[in-house]
Amino acid sequence: MTDAIEPELPRGIALAWGVAANPQRGPKREMSVERIVEAAIEIADAEGLGAVSMAAVAARLGFTPMSLYRYVTAKEDLILLMQEEATGVPSEATRTAGGWRERLEALYREQLQHYLTHPWVLDIPISGVPATPNSAAWMDAGLSALADTALSYSERLAVMLLVTGTSHWAGSILAGYARVQREQGLDEQSIARNEDAMFRALITADAYPELRAAIDAGVFLDESDPFSFALALGLEGVSDYIAAAEEGRREEGRPWVALDDADIADDKKFREARKAVREAEKVLRAAHKLERQAAREARDRKARQRTEA
Repeated sequence: MTDAIEPELPRGIALAWGVAANPQRGPKREMSVERIVEAAIEIADAEGLGAVSMAAVAARLGFTPMSLYRYVTAKEDLILLMQEEATGVPSEATRTAGGWRERLEALYREQLQHYLTHPWVLDIPISGVPATPNSAAWMDAGLSALADTALSYSERLAVMLLVTGTSHWAGSILAGYARVQREQGLDEQSIARNEDAMFRALITADAYPELRAAIDAGVFLDESDPFSFALALGLEGVSDYIAAAEEGRREEGRPWVALDDADIADDKKFREARKAVREAEKVLRAAHKLERQAAREARDRKARQRTEA
C-alpha cells in the first residue's frame, strides 16, 4: 500500500470539473466561463479553430481581453473547455442500444456526428487523454458496453480505443471532404470522379500493379462506407476474441490465435469445407465486380442525363 498523491489540477481541468476558484472580481454578470466557451465555439464553428483568440472572444462578448483572463487564464484552457463542450456526452439511447456490439457501434456514430458538427475539434493537438468529465463519460460508456464480457479492463479499454480511433479518423477524412465541397462547390460524386481520373492518369500497372488493379476495379468510385466496414471487421475480431476468452482459449493480455489448421489438414470434410469457402469467396468477388460495374454504368447514365438536361 502506498499513500495516494493528491494531484494539483491544471486550471483548465479544474474548470471542467467545476472545482476551480471563482474570480475575485470581474466585469458585469453577463460574463462567465460558460459564456466565454459558448462565444469561442461560435467563432470556431464559423471560422475554424485558428480564428479563436482571447481577443476575438472578448470582442464578441463586448469586453476587454483582460476581463477574460480573470475567468480563463490561458488560451490552452479555453481550447480544452471548448473541446469538452463540443464533444458532449453519450446519449442515453446510445448507452442502451442493445448488446455490446450495438452499443459500441452507436458510440462510434454519435462521436462521428459530434466531429462533423464541430470539425475544428479534430484540429486540436492530442497530448494525452483529456481528464475531463465528458471524456470520462465516453470512456465509461465504452467500458460499460463490454462490462458483461470476459475481457479484462485493459482489453475493454483497447476495444474502446478501436472505436474512438476509427471515429476520429473517419471524422478527419469526412470533414476534409466536406470542406472541399464548400470551397470548390463540388458534390461527393464529382470529387470521387476527379480523384479517380487523377489516379488513373498517374498510377501505372508496371509501377503499382495492385493499386492500379484496385483503380480499375473502381475502388475510388465505390460509394460504400469504408470506415463502418473497417469497424465492423474489427468488432468481428473482438467477438471472436471474447468467445475465446469465455472458453479459456487465450492468455491474459495476448491476442488469441486459432488452433493450427495443420493438425486437421488431412481431414476430408475439413478440406471440402475449405474448398467450398474458397469457391464462395470467388463467387462473391465476381458479384462485387458486377456490382461496381453496374454502379459505374448507372453513374455514367446519370451524368449524361444531367448533361443533356
